[in-house]
Amino acid sequence: MLFHPSELAFCGYSGSGKTTLATAVVRDLAARHRVGYYKHGCHRFDIDREGKDSDLAARAGAATVMVSGPDKKAAISHAPPEPMEFERFAFRSCDMLIVEGLKELPIPKIVLVDSGRKILRLIEEGSVGEVLALAVPDDPSSYRTPFLEGVPVLHRDDTRAVADFVERHLLGRAAPLAGLVLAGGRSSRMGCDKALLDYHGKNQLEYARELLAPFCREVCISCRSEQAEEYAASGMPIITDSYLDMGPMGGLLSAQRALPGRAFLVLACDLPFLDCDTLGRLAAGRNPLRFATAWRSPRSGRFEPLPACYEPKSGTPLLLRHAEGLNGLSDFLSNVPIEELEAPDALFMQNINTPGERSVAQQAFSERKNRRQ
Repeated sequence: MLFHPSELAFCGYSGSGKTTLATAVVRDLAARHRVGYYKHGCHRFDIDREGKDSDLAARAGAATVMVSGPDKKAAISHAPPEPMEFERFAFRSCDMLIVEGLKELPIPKIVLVDSGRKILRLIEEGSVGEVLALAVPDDPSSYRTPFLEGVPVLHRDDTRAVADFVERHLLGRAAPLAGLVLAGGRSSRMGCDKALLDYHGKNQLEYARELLAPFCREVCISCRSEQAEEYAASGMPIITDSYLDMGPMGGLLSAQRALPGRAFLVLACDLPFLDCDTLGRLAAGRNPLRFATAWRSPRSGRFEPLPACYEPKSGTPLLLRHAEGLNGLSDFLSNVPIEELEAPDALFMQNINTPGERSVAQQAFSERKNRRQ
């Protein structure tokens, strides 16, 4: 990643049609995604006008100037921070980033072939790498040559095919999904460990693993260090909290630290009414280009943070919010672009926190079992 976790460049010589194709692809993808666009040029440019307030502030020595209006904002940096940090921050809320130019950099790219095919020499000699596909102005079948073996060749004017290729590529790079059972709470209202309660002929750790296993490569337990020995009997990998006294966000951040590059389907241990079909709808609706995928609670109207899918790129904004003392996952989901799914019946998201609620839940499961007999 240079500028964005889901980035793809359109590269080629001047006059090859980069801007025309890139903007057409942006137009197609923007109907379904939040798309960023980054134009890299070798020439100086100005977006300020001499004598305007922003120009006067910059001339006075302001390192960064932001201009804000009712419908848009613009930031002009005259003294950028660390390389690419400015760009990464600017595009953070986008699902994907389309880059125009930068053919020499290690970015996955579609190369636009000029009419003289001069760009092909750079590909053959290795000066241009990470070529995903060619976009050509003439017959795609005429590009059969050994050094292009396996490289798809698309017609430059078939913008729908190019946009579909970009979308498939970026979605196909989705991080592997791991299951995470949050069991680090102190269960103070219940008076005993909620993770070890039995509603289904097995404790909630085992039940949660059975729910998550069909959708996840691995299922881990998140807990406090003093709980690890007792939970080891489950046979599941254990991630002890390295971010302390933060509630569920601490468990998620600890897992992201322990298993970087994973997306997590996160489940609380006190959801006995949740079933595999309902969780499957959440996993199937996952959008790996967003920060997270979640339901909005039909009761509170707020996003339900557990269960939910959290993508790897959620780690940085989670840490930034933690630095500001904001440790609520539901608030996080309300402040970043996420994939919102139609909520299931509220019963499936009902937490069981007290002995009274436990008795009611056990009675409900007993009655359900009797009806099946």
